[in-house]
Amino acid sequence: MNLIITQTNGVCHIKLNRPEVFNSFNQAMAMDLQRTLDGCETNDEVRAIVLTGEGKAFCAGQDLAEATDPNGPELESIVREHYNPIIERIRNIEKPVIGAVNGVAAGAGANIALACDITFATESASFIQAFSKIGLIPDSGGTFFLPRIVGSQKALALMMTGDKVSAADAEGMNMIYKVVSDETFYEEVTKFAEKLAKMPTRGLGLTKKAVNQSWTNTLTEQLKVEEVLQTEAGRTHDFSEGVNAFMEKRKPEFQGK
Repeated sequence: MNLIITQTNGVCHIKLNRPEVFNSFNQAMAMDLQRTLDGCETNDEVRAIVLTGEGKAFCAGQDLAEATDPNGPELESIVREHYNPIIERIRNIEKPVIGAVNGVAAGAGANIALACDITFATESASFIQAFSKIGLIPDSGGTFFLPRIVGSQKALALMMTGDKVSAADAEGMNMIYKVVSDETFYEEVTKFAEKLAKMPTRGLGLTKKAVNQSWTNTLTEQLKVEEVLQTEAGRTHDFSEGVNAFMEKRKPEFQGK
């Protein structure tokens, strides 16, 4: 079983489950994750997603035993068919995707963490752009996300050296949202995810969609995006519920619709 999947209180918890190889990806796990994310997207009962790892690691990236197997998939196929679709799904699902980095996140694992909407890490976690160690370039969106988050100078230094970044340093350079103690990590991440799952899911999804488009838009283009998406949000059940609750001085009961 490459993934451990549980669903409670509107949150789908997806745990990468190859701890014997630090949750490194092979073809089977990549495809399983793609299918699971597709299921989360279409399941109205899922209103937030948590992605984490089993054991001591979040994800060590690609399983090199598969990548170097003469009978295994070629590197081009691994990038195109395994990782690119995962990153596209994480970014395009109009629901919050929370990265819960419970240990080392290296290579593609680090960049999958960066692609999540909001990423937590344990105090003992670390992030490594390990590609340069074996003569490769960062993939899985790393060359897109990291320079935009930390700036090109720091991003290039981290990519070229492959130096380890502690969770505290990652938080300090805005790579992640928050560092949490190892002891209370899952409790705090779950509480946060369940909070989001009770919020107006359509509005959160449209917010994510607007932010995605902002990275390549001019201000004028982005103002138009806001106009269109705000109009869409204003037609949702949860907008009506939120306004009514405010006027009636009660707590809103959002349905994610």
